[in-house]
Amino acid sequence: MNSVLAPNVKTIILACEAGMGSSLMSVNALKKKLKKADIEGVKVVHKAAREIPNNAQLVLVHKGLAKFVQSKVPDAVVISFSQFLNDPAFDAVVQAFVDGSELVSTEA
Repeated sequence: MNSVLAPNVKTIILACEAGMGSSLMSVNALKKKLKKADIEGVKVVHKAAREIPNNAQLVLVHKGLAKFVQSKVPDAVVISFSQFLNDPAFDAVVQAFVDGSELVSTEA
């Protein structure tokens, strides 16, 4: 099970199937949540699942694509979510940045 300390993460990748659509709303929502929590120095970027770079640290992805993403970037922390907006996974990620705590993959 992969893990990383939130303060060590500089980029959060929000991955989706085709690189557009609902996940763009999730990117903007996550940026707002981080800003509201006064978290700075963390970029939130949007990538198609097949374009995730090998050096990715933290990838948020819909549960339907999680196993594919984990196999593509086996060293990354992959956190899956069910809903593109207001999923508790997003709040948990923001809270880890606030607390300076560990982020742990939801995919084995």
